[in-house]
Amino acid sequence: MSMSDDTKPQTEEPPLTDAVPSSSPPLEPTPLTPWQKLKRLLTPGIVVLLLGAKFLGKLKFLVVPVLKFLPLLLKTGGTMLLSIWFYAMNWGWVFAVGFVLLMLVHECGHLLAAKQAGLKVGAPMFIPFMGAFIALKDVPPNAWTEARVGVGGPLIGTLGAAACEGIFLATGYPLFRALAYTGFMLNLFNLIPLAPLDGGRIVTAVSPWLWGIGLAMMVALLVTHPSFLLFLILLLSLPRLISMFRRKTADEARWFEVTPAQRWGMALLYFGLIAVLVIGMRMTHIAPNAG
Repeated sequence: MSMSDDTKPQTEEPPLTDAVPSSSPPLEPTPLTPWQKLKRLLTPGIVVLLLGAKFLGKLKFLVVPVLKFLPLLLKTGGTMLLSIWFYAMNWGWVFAVGFVLLMLVHECGHLLAAKQAGLKVGAPMFIPFMGAFIALKDVPPNAWTEARVGVGGPLIGTLGAAACEGIFLATGYPLFRALAYTGFMLNLFNLIPLAPLDGGRIVTAVSPWLWGIGLAMMVALLVTHPSFLLFLILLLSLPRLISMFRRKTADEARWFEVTPAQRWGMALLYFGLIAVLVIGMRMTHIAPNAG
């Protein structure tokens, strides 16, 4: 017996419904005030700075000396690099570095001598194609002290040139012989007895009249090898040369007073150093057509 269509069970389908949002609308974020924005922006940076300060505080024994000597490094190191760059344009980087280091050794000799004499002194300064210098912050109290400071540069500078020759003998690298010869020559030039060269300061404890010999030597060099540097040295020497013929006060005369032992000791050191430098130049001279 069949069931009629009207008697078939009806399956009710669930009503279709669309997803509707909740009855309450979503909350919009409250806009930040300018101060809150600034605080959010700066907070990470402040945290980093605090952590860095804490770390540096533990390393202050390293940081403080570096900051203390930073001006010195910039002044001496900066002028050194500038000089190296200028010299390298003519002689190449390798020789330029060695040449400037030899000048640094020379100036360190003055610095050590000044410190030993109890004088305050500035850091070495380099001037391309004019050399280097240190500025005394204290005036030497007498001719003996000035001579000691003056001889310190050529003395240590000679040792630096000799070290270059020693390296050449050990390695055979001709660059070091060239540096040795140059070092001997520069230190010998500085011993010309005419201020402001080292020799002019040294002979104040031997005999200021040696400045006259230095004047003659400088004029001869200027005639045979015209140079702005030689002319500048000659110009800077005039005040001291004039003072040699000017009547001195009691204090000025006392400034030149040295004991016989000091006079003879400085004379032996001065002329002995000249002899060593002349021999050093002859030993390290390389003929232009050698090799």
